[in-house]
Amino acid sequence: MADEQNDFDFVPRELSPVETIRHSAAHLLASAVDQLYPGTKFGIGPHIDHGFYYDMDIPTSVSDGDLPAIELAMRKIAKGNHKFEHFMLPKKEAVAWAEANDEPYKVELMEGIEDPQISFYKHGGFTDMCAGPHVRYSKKLKHFRLTHVAGAYWRGDEKRPMLTRIYGVAFETKEELEEHLHLLEEAKKRDHRRIGKDLELFRITGEYGGGLCTWLPNGAFIRKEIEDFWRAEHLRRGYEFLFTPHIAPRALWDKSGHTDHYAESMYGPMEVDDELYQLKPMNCPFHIGAYNSRVRSYRELPIRYAELGTVYRYERSGALHGLMRVRGFTQDDAHLFCTEDTLEDELGGCLDIAKTMYETYGFPEYKVELSCRDSENTEKYLGDDAIWELSERTLAKVLDDRGIPYKRIEGEAAFYGPKIDIKVVDAIGRTWQLTTIQLDFTQPDRFDLTYVGTDNQPHRPIMIHRALLGSLERFFGILIEHYAGNFPPWLAPVQAKVMPLSEKFVDYGREVTETLRAAGLRAKLDDSDEKLGYKIRRTEMEKVPYGLVVGGREAESGTVGVRKRLDGDLGAMSVDDFVARLLEEVEQRAR
Repeated sequence: MADEQNDFDFVPRELSPVETIRHSAAHLLASAVDQLYPGTKFGIGPHIDHGFYYDMDIPTSVSDGDLPAIELAMRKIAKGNHKFEHFMLPKKEAVAWAEANDEPYKVELMEGIEDPQISFYKHGGFTDMCAGPHVRYSKKLKHFRLTHVAGAYWRGDEKRPMLTRIYGVAFETKEELEEHLHLLEEAKKRDHRRIGKDLELFRITGEYGGGLCTWLPNGAFIRKEIEDFWRAEHLRRGYEFLFTPHIAPRALWDKSGHTDHYAESMYGPMEVDDELYQLKPMNCPFHIGAYNSRVRSYRELPIRYAELGTVYRYERSGALHGLMRVRGFTQDDAHLFCTEDTLEDELGGCLDIAKTMYETYGFPEYKVELSCRDSENTEKYLGDDAIWELSERTLAKVLDDRGIPYKRIEGEAAFYGPKIDIKVVDAIGRTWQLTTIQLDFTQPDRFDLTYVGTDNQPHRPIMIHRALLGSLERFFGILIEHYAGNFPPWLAPVQAKVMPLSEKFVDYGREVTETLRAAGLRAKLDDSDEKLGYKIRRTEMEKVPYGLVVGGREAESGTVGVRKRLDGDLGAMSVDDFVARLLEEVEQRAR
């Protein structure tokens, strides 16, 4: 009876109740697939945010259309109220079990485990190697849904077999599940890949290289506005701009430590004049070189360099995802060189400009994390313990002094220093990583950076790595989904579309369009011979902020009939008044 009263089995590690449900649901999924597709070989099935997945080598093709049948099988197994039974086997016996059951992926996993005993869980007729924990009985698994099928290389290696990955979501209550499913539907409507195609914002195709983006004219307009605002804010705060090359000798990346600590994310070398070069994955060494171009005085510090620098990182094809995960992207990068006395002020300034960016783009809510090194695995980081302790303590103090709540995350620091990571919350409650502020005491040592102090002696500057938006490509994708393509007027590629009632009023429509353009607004004329209703619907589908109807009455009075996106008809307005209204919205960057 004790088992009946305890829904969870927390042996041998701890997860929250909902994480335990999700982990158990992954096993439930595997058992259903095992029933429906005999001969399936199993990889791994972890819990993840909001749900779970399982990677499986299924002997036949499985698509999203097969999920209802798999989910039905899961529910039948769950209603059987099977107990999740835990047991241990000596490693040798466990490997023999996996070999006898033709589970090569499990054999590989077991061989990588150093413990002499291997943990297993069994429910019904299904047994799986697993550290647990699980719910005590399968009846606990009620509120779940399978969402989609994807491909995943075994252990993330594209040279290994491609497995079928089935995703699902699971919650403790029906209400939580329904709320999340609604969120998923809303996210699907906001998918930046679909909206990007519909609004002709960007293009990514295999012909021109997977993960490489072409910004189409509409998207390029928005990028220009993002860049212009970014540059203006940096000039206002005392930054200087740099432009740096896209490639550099491999020796530079050896010196910076990237080839030792970042090689898997770098493209392979190319030979130029008997010397090896590599595409840059980061802008840091070039900014260091700019600082080192001459002797620096303490009077010059802090120095703040900023660059919209394009970098290239190798991402596996299976990881590419529209603008969110690309291989070539432009970082809104900056590197600050300062003294210990000015360090806290400079870090605070980075937080201030980040807040300005979030508020301007419509992200009032955000979450902060302090990413520290893994204290149990320090060999993968540059610098000694004292430097790391000082760096982490300084970042924490800046956040504490400003009253900014944060969560400390172990093991997520960059290889050269700890960092502050800021995630914004979008219109439907999702979080997106944007700003990174990294403290670096090690690169100045590696490149022997100095400044002449008040004592006329050389001193080592402190370096801050900082990106606000992360990359223009990914940030643009986030903006598309945040606004569902309904960009505020200051960002919209077309701010107003003029729609003549008929061909007779095209000349007046052209005059209005030219007036708007002369005022610096982005306007287009729809001079097609379509009916007005069709023009209005097309303007709405194109998500243009304002549609301006012009006919005989408007031509005589010098007015336009104003329609605002989402709000509908606003009535007649003089051309000058409308121009003033739209210019004010653009000037204020109103949302």
